[in-house]
Amino acid sequence: MAANLGDLAAFVAVARAGGFRDAARVAGSSASGLSEAVRRLETRLGVRLLNRTTRSVMPTEAGARLLDRLVPALGEVEAALDVVNGFRDSPAGTLRINVPVSAARLVLPRIIPGFLAAYPDIRLEIIAEDGFVDVLAAGCDAGIRYDERLEQDMIAVPIGPRTQRFAAAAAPGYLARRGRPGHPRDLLDHACLRGRFSSGMMGPWEFERDGEIVKLDPPGPLIVQSGGAMDLAIAAAIGGSGIVFLFEDWLRPHLDSGALEPVLEPWWQPFSGPYLYYPGRRYLPAPLRAFVDHVGAHGRW
Repeated sequence: MAANLGDLAAFVAVARAGGFRDAARVAGSSASGLSEAVRRLETRLGVRLLNRTTRSVMPTEAGARLLDRLVPALGEVEAALDVVNGFRDSPAGTLRINVPVSAARLVLPRIIPGFLAAYPDIRLEIIAEDGFVDVLAAGCDAGIRYDERLEQDMIAVPIGPRTQRFAAAAAPGYLARRGRPGHPRDLLDHACLRGRFSSGMMGPWEFERDGEIVKLDPPGPLIVQSGGAMDLAIAAAIGGSGIVFLFEDWLRPHLDSGALEPVLEPWWQPFSGPYLYYPGRRYLPAPLRAFVDHVGAHGRW
């Protein structure tokens, strides 16, 4: 009753993703191919492994038990195959990392060019999204997140700036027209340009000074999806539409050019920088080990 290793991997991918289309996107294959692989495995084993509906795909009891045993077993197979990398002049393979858009914009540009130059045989894939995901279920080897959003049972390595701040800023013309806020609560009478996470939540604007912490949910004429669409909020702020609240490093070029002016700068709250996190496996894939080592040597500031 020996099963094809590819069929087993297809079952794990679909079960983790909760659907054939999402699994195909992660695995870089077709949904029909994965469906045929799972159907072939079920036929060979003589038992249904997945309950399929129009909305979701969930493991049956048999499928769940098989999944629990297969995940570590396939991890060991990958580790065994990766041993071959030790006989190469340099590591090779694909490394997939899930990161927030802010990290793709503010952290990785100072790390990736040197890494790719040092390891030309590694193919790096960066998936940028701001929703919190299970990196393994998403088919990724590692992720970058902030400490309060790290998954349990993960190893965390500091990456990028160790301290960051959120900054409020507006165009000179807007401030001349509407006045300059003197206290965070004054923002409730201003036009604030907001970001909404993919989950639908809008995070509060948080300020701190001399031990006083102020959290606000200010009104405003524009809401964009946090991440990539924040450039639209910045453009609107430069155009005089209101006040934007974002990573200081993201706004820094516009602050330095004078297109935007700081608002409530003494209240800008510092917070700890991001972390690279990955499963605590005994044997890391060679591309991931190379990236972890590179970050340790060159990826913190």
